[in-house]
Amino acid sequence: MQTSRADVVIVGGGIGGLGSALALARRGLRVRVLERAAEFGEIGFGLQLGPNATRILRSWGLLDEITERGVLPGRLVMRDALDGTELTHLDLADTERRYGAPYVVVHRSDLHAVLVRACEAAGVDLVTDTTVMDVEIGDDHAVAVSAGRRDSGRLVLGADGLHSLLRGRVHPDEPVSSDYVAYRGAIPMPAPGARITPEDVVVHVGPYCHLVQYPLRHGEMFNQIAVFRSPKAMAGEPDWGTPDELDAAFARTSEAVRAALPHLWRERWWRMYDREPIGTWTRGRLALTGDAAHPPLQYLAQGACQAIEDADTLATLAGEHDGAGDPDWDRVLADYTDQRTVRTARVQRTARTWGELWHCDGLFRAVRNALLIDRDPADYRYIDWLYGG
Repeated sequence: MQTSRADVVIVGGGIGGLGSALALARRGLRVRVLERAAEFGEIGFGLQLGPNATRILRSWGLLDEITERGVLPGRLVMRDALDGTELTHLDLADTERRYGAPYVVVHRSDLHAVLVRACEAAGVDLVTDTTVMDVEIGDDHAVAVSAGRRDSGRLVLGADGLHSLLRGRVHPDEPVSSDYVAYRGAIPMPAPGARITPEDVVVHVGPYCHLVQYPLRHGEMFNQIAVFRSPKAMAGEPDWGTPDELDAAFARTSEAVRAALPHLWRERWWRMYDREPIGTWTRGRLALTGDAAHPPLQYLAQGACQAIEDADTLATLAGEHDGAGDPDWDRVLADYTDQRTVRTARVQRTARTWGELWHCDGLFRAVRNALLIDRDPADYRYIDWLYGG
């Protein structure tokens, strides 16, 4: 069996894994990424990058390329999904001035491709078609074990996502179903029949459902995500989130919202899970990052952003605790846990609460709408903790 060594071995070649690889390689470490797929790539739909992430991408020298491929929207807008009323908004030019970095929407595959090229340029060893089956954990090293090879490093970093195998070596839990399901669709512009606002990120919030819309690739594409609570999931049925449930969930919504449904990919849907926050992401020289450590629900649009924060924090700590080119990984991982678990737990819990706010009905919907309509668009008190430096 082949044995190969690096300073850091990263299991998983998604945004979190590649971001960590790039950040650590920029610190002068020898980094290897093990990806189970035959090639590096991402499913094609959009994602949102808040200022907390774009500040870091700028420090890595990638922001200009990412914004060239993405869109700088004018506003974040929340509307009532039933009657179409605008409830509140953020002026994103003002947001950029406040937080010192832009809000960017980008095709996930474009961001991923930028990270792949940056990793190659930084000398990261990118290995495909390698499924890690186990990790051997030592006091001063760890070994990622796959068919025909053993990859040893001073640190093995688990970036293997929501259904992480390596998380089970740190904490014995399972993903938590929210009973919600998402349908996605990225369509070319113009889109006949779709009622869209091509310069904004818009979320239509309704009883137990919502629709998010925003432009991609200089406005050449338009991304749509429809999310709803599944009665079949709540009843414990295995076949849940089906297209008939999608149509029923949005039957009461406005014509503008219902016009989006024919443009969704109806052959595939994504069940929405998170996990409970945990107090440590490390065991010996195994550590977790991104969705393997803290998968959130999507309501704050922070999944990729928090993975990028993880990467930057870990690499910064490796630099601070560097001893002649060899970081004191025990100190690095202790500080990494202290700094990141509290923040990401807040993101996870707030995302759940935000979902409840979006999906309320009846009197609670009326109160929510009244409070949001009265909000001053320049009031940032509820998001300073998230986007601030």
